[in-house]
Amino acid sequence: MQKPRWKTVGGALLRVTAVWAVSTLTMLALAGILPDFRLQAADGDSATRIAITAASGAGAFGVLSALVWPLLVRALLLMPALVLGLLVFVLNGSMLLIALSVVPDGRGAVEPETAVVVAAVMSAASSATSTFLTVRDDGAYRRRLARLADRQRRLSGGDGGRARPPGTVFLQLDGVGHAVLRDALRPRDNRPPVMETVAAWVGGTHTVTPWRTDWSSQTGASQLGILHGSNEDVPAFRWYEKKSGEVMVSNRPTSAAVLQRRAAARAGHDGLLTVDGASRGNLFTGGADELALVLSVAARRSKRNRSRSGYFAYFSDPANATRTAASFVAEVCREICQSTRAKLRRESPRVGRGGLYPFIRAFATVVERDVVVAAVSGDILSGRTAIYADLVAYDEVAHHSGPRSRDAQQVLARLDRSIALIAKVAERAPRDYRIVLLSDHGQSPGATFAGAYGLTLEDLVRAGCGLPVPKAVGRTASGAEAREAARAALHRPEKDDTDQEEARPVVLASGNLGLISFPDVPGRMSREAIDRRHPALLHTLANHPGVGFLLVRSETEGAVVLGANGAEHHLDTHRVIKESPLALFGPGAAEAVRRTAHFRNTPDIMVNSAYDAATGEVHAFEEQIGSHGGLGGEQGHPFLLWPVQLSAPVAAGEELVGAERVHTVLRRWLREADGPEVPEVSVETDERASDDGVLSDGAQGLAQESRIPSPMAVPFPAADPVLPDKAR
Repeated sequence: MQKPRWKTVGGALLRVTAVWAVSTLTMLALAGILPDFRLQAADGDSATRIAITAASGAGAFGVLSALVWPLLVRALLLMPALVLGLLVFVLNGSMLLIALSVVPDGRGAVEPETAVVVAAVMSAASSATSTFLTVRDDGAYRRRLARLADRQRRLSGGDGGRARPPGTVFLQLDGVGHAVLRDALRPRDNRPPVMETVAAWVGGTHTVTPWRTDWSSQTGASQLGILHGSNEDVPAFRWYEKKSGEVMVSNRPTSAAVLQRRAAARAGHDGLLTVDGASRGNLFTGGADELALVLSVAARRSKRNRSRSGYFAYFSDPANATRTAASFVAEVCREICQSTRAKLRRESPRVGRGGLYPFIRAFATVVERDVVVAAVSGDILSGRTAIYADLVAYDEVAHHSGPRSRDAQQVLARLDRSIALIAKVAERAPRDYRIVLLSDHGQSPGATFAGAYGLTLEDLVRAGCGLPVPKAVGRTASGAEAREAARAALHRPEKDDTDQEEARPVVLASGNLGLISFPDVPGRMSREAIDRRHPALLHTLANHPGVGFLLVRSETEGAVVLGANGAEHHLDTHRVIKESPLALFGPGAAEAVRRTAHFRNTPDIMVNSAYDAATGEVHAFEEQIGSHGGLGGEQGHPFLLWPVQLSAPVAAGEELVGAERVHTVLRRWLREADGPEVPEVSVETDERASDDGVLSDGAQGLAQESRIPSPMAVPFPAADPVLPDKAR
């Protein structure tokens, strides 16, 4: 039953009065503690006068925060995100100085550096008070959400108020494997599950199942296939393209834009989110018009680039900005303490976690998470039909701490609280919502290749080619997504990974998958040509204990997998010599490798690290003790969790295989919820849409069937645009 209007207005006035009182008391307490902050005249004042001064200053600060802060954040929206986050304290302190300047008789005075501290404490205190007072007041909570919905509708120009069929929210928990999720849902030692909210869903409102990735088990390939329906010609997280002489990196803005355009051309449509969709925190747009923190458009500088609009929606609330900034600092301190503890305990395996990593981790686990959750909440309250968001926090921490470490478990618990918040917001939405959770890959543990064997993959390749090997063991930097997302937020230039010496092989890493290309040889180099040029190379690689198998192309046999001691598996003719090097990697391995073997961008040699089936361990060619990118262990088995009212992804007894297959399942679920059909569009043919300027047969067929003359909904500049490196 609706409350009388006088009760509603009275309750709001009581809350405002309580927040004002708490802010006044906080200001009085800080004035007594901090020597550079005073609320009285130089010759002293009565207690009553000091209280009036504090109340005036707190009131003026509250009004400025409510009225000026949103305008200030909007004016600074084009500023790099991390810089804006660091300026939160300074901006808040500046507003406090202004507030004190309007106090009568100039009784309020504070040093600028102290004003930053006072403003931060007051914002936190007022936010905590407001939250506490509205916990049990459903009406106040609903009105607060309604205000956010109204603002979001004004920004998007939508209606959102009419009764509609159910909407769908797809939340991607980056890097969370099916086995890790199942463990997080089970109570242990009389303690509740790590992910209590999700545990309550499974077996009741939701069902969970694993699915199997392609050979390239990383976000670039998986999310491209899920959102755009095609991940063809994406052999790894990064690879060298001989035609252009460039290194493509999935989480790099310029590369992500090209990959998205190629996928749209091959699939014949713009993506899963083309109609009334929103893409939040992803590598790719999925065809959505509503974007926030999407890498494939982050490099654009135009009015159509709203990738960072989510920052305004979140930081327009000064309490949110202060809370996130404080949480950022706390997360940096937490990482430093956790890495120090691991070092003191001599935990093994272990990788370096110094330098900028604590800040990169804090960006992924705090800033990105908070902004994405706020953007998704706004989408729900606006009644948007299809929303896809990526939460990368777990993946970033698991790379450096391990997939089942205590550090990673803590991140899962915080992600569970974010899911609970989104579910709570959905209860107040103008339409029903179905929440689907999924992951793009898992992670497999294990010591790095360099840590286990004292040399990098590049060192091993150089030795096999007869080239000098450096005495000092080098390191291949981690390619975790958050690192390049942070670079994009700071507008830092992209790194050039291309080897400048054309005579030397280009050796790249994608977790436990290595890629070797000879840039001075046009086209894909055959096994026979490699043996003629470097007779010892393939033998050296295949027989190394840290290598599981190699993929090469034979002039006579087609795709061939090489293993130790002369083992071979000829994928095109199905001939096996001695034993198949792929047998250890489980069912489906041969088909996954065969598919990749016929990509145009497959390098001259692909190397998959060794895999210990007993421990599930692999050896990353990067600085990661939790890795993904190739075959072996839990990295290739993510999960899909869906509401029971939707149809099962596949028939009973059938396995869900490949990101492109997941795309078809999600499209079917949108139809079942009476959601929009993803329209087919005309296919643009250009040198960037396909690496050889020719579309695949499938894309050409779709183009002929579609016959829709309109261009793709997400245009891309012809020059090498793209977005910040962000996810894997």
